[in-house]
Amino acid sequence: MSYITTSDGTDLYYKDWGEGPVVTFSHGWPLSADAWDGQMQFLVGEGFRVIAHDRRGHGRSSQPSGGNDMNGYADDLGAVLDALDITGAALVGHSTGGGEVARYIGRHGTKRVAKAVLIAAVPPIMLVSDTNPEGLPISVFDGLRAGVAGDRSQFYKELALPFYGANREGSNVSEGLLSQFWLWGMQAGSKNAYESIKAFSETDFTDDLKAFDVPALVMHGEDDQIVPIKDAGYKSAQLIPGAEEIYYPGAPHGLTATHQDQINNDLLTFLRK
Repeated sequence: MSYITTSDGTDLYYKDWGEGPVVTFSHGWPLSADAWDGQMQFLVGEGFRVIAHDRRGHGRSSQPSGGNDMNGYADDLGAVLDALDITGAALVGHSTGGGEVARYIGRHGTKRVAKAVLIAAVPPIMLVSDTNPEGLPISVFDGLRAGVAGDRSQFYKELALPFYGANREGSNVSEGLLSQFWLWGMQAGSKNAYESIKAFSETDFTDDLKAFDVPALVMHGEDDQIVPIKDAGYKSAQLIPGAEEIYYPGAPHGLTATHQDQINNDLLTFLRK
């Protein structure tokens, strides 16, 4: 397996497939790089080189006690890009991974970046406040923390339902997809997954989004029950200079799986511009 070691000694697993223009993928919580396989295999067939790493504390990466915050995640993405000497990359992030991409650009700039894509991403900020009245109350995130700290196996089984919209009437989400979510969640370290909740819910990415100076695309499902579109996709698109927007009626948070063909084709169109 392929690993790089960060400056604090964390081992990050990554996969690197194909040849051509580079596209990197940053996954959502509490998943792993495998959540991108549908996009990565498709793009390899279209002539791209695709790279995805397991976030620290998730998947096959090591489970360090520290660095479980957006600055740490952004620096880890930077470590992957630096170690592989990547330039001209399109950075794609889903959910928490979208925050990772945004913070990377805000923190490290775009010297290695050609484009950016945020899919059902957590920016600008999820938590409700006087300046963000559309946000979610802290009780929602305290509930996530209680789930991870308690019977996290059952918690992940239940969380998979709204994640993929399987709790909606007429849903045809497979048991395999739901089980896959559970497996990825159980691979994440308990401490890492717990601390990541604060990172994705309370980090303010407003200044990071304003710092984008490359072509950007915002994609979001209109029936996202995890990261509501009104407080995320719509606002992010307004903050990113010149951002393109694609919104999917009825699509859930896990739309990269449930709407895989649509996402792949729209992503390909943007990458080829």
